[in-house]
Formats: sequence, C-alpha cells, structure tokens
Amino acid sequence: MSCLFVISAPSGAGKTSVVHALLQMDINVTLSVSYTTRPPRQSEENGRDYYFVNHATFRSMQERNEFLENAEVHGNLYGTSRKWIEETLAAEQDVLLEIDYQGAQQVRTLYPQAISIFILPPSMETLKQRLEQRGQDENKVIERRLSAARNEVSQLNRFDYVVVNHELETAAQEIACIIRAERLKTMRQLVRQRSLIAELS
Repeated sequence: MSCLFVISAPSGAGKTSVVHALLQMDINVTLSVSYTTRPPRQSEENGRDYYFVNHATFRSMQERNEFLENAEVHGNLYGTSRKWIEETLAAEQDVLLEIDYQGAQQVRTLYPQAISIFILPPSMETLKQRLEQRGQDENKVIERRLSAARNEVSQLNRFDYVVVNHELETAAQEIACIIRAERLKTMRQLVRQRSLIAELS
C-alpha cells in the first residue's frame, strides 16, 4: 500500500529547501513535479523544479480535467498531474507532493488517506527576512505574502503533522521520521508484509 505525502507551508517558510534536503536522505519517495504559470527563478529547471507553461496551456489542461489539484497562488497558477499521481501510486511507489494549503485540501478530499504535513517558520520576523533575502519581490508583494501566510497558518489544524523549520536539516529529519512511522502503521504493514504475516500465522 503506497503512501501519498503532502507538504505545505507559507511562502518563504523553506518548504522547497526542506524537501530537497529530505530527498537526499534515501527515504525512497518520488517527488511530484507541479505545473505552473509563474516564470522560473534563477537556477530552476523545467521538468525538475516545475513544468513551466503559459496560461493558455494551463487552462486547457484544466478543461481536460488533467489536474488532481490546482490553485491560484500570488497570481500564478499551480497544478498536479492526476495521471502521474495515479500511475505512480498504482506502481506501489510512495509520492511526495509539495503544494500550497488549498491544493492540500483538494488532495485530501480525493485521497482521504493522504498524510499531510505543514511547515511553520520559527517566527513572522524570520519569515519576512527570508522573503527579503530572496531578493525577488517588491515590498508590497512581500507584505501580501506575509498576510497570506497568516491565513495559511490558520488552516494548520487540518493537517496531520506540523514541523517548525528552525534549522533545515532538523526539519528534514523530522519529516523523514514521519514518513518512516507512517510506513510502519499496521494497516500498511498488513499489505506490504502479507506474505510474511501469512507464513507466521
């Protein structure tokens, strides 16, 4: 029984950095690559970080119901391929989604068994500093992101786990622990270890 893990966080909380650190830990989970209409940032690659598409392409995919979830975040559109998720889970491969809280709720409606994790910044001041240090947004955009962050944090009671990103490696280790623990739950082990359990019974 494969697991679907969903990680969400306010913009600037370090979600992408934590996920990258997590994937270096040999936890055998496949990261879903989302589609987006926003322009790539420096060092981002098409197909690795996102599939960068224009609005017309994205809307066409929406009309064909190709997204498992999709949302508008800070004026840009984001979506997850429904077909890719279904095929990867069917192949018994655990999947990790790095999406905003709106998308997370859409996914949990379709996959109630999905495991959701919310990443918090250590403080609002730290979040503001991280957004400023990225050097990508004007002050009014940063203020809009901070306002959105307060709204997103108000939704965290809908998530299964909450991790505070004080320090990157520690946050990644904590999420790795969550993933390992979820895999060891009895309902999943009954499926994954069915041959052993049958033999021992």
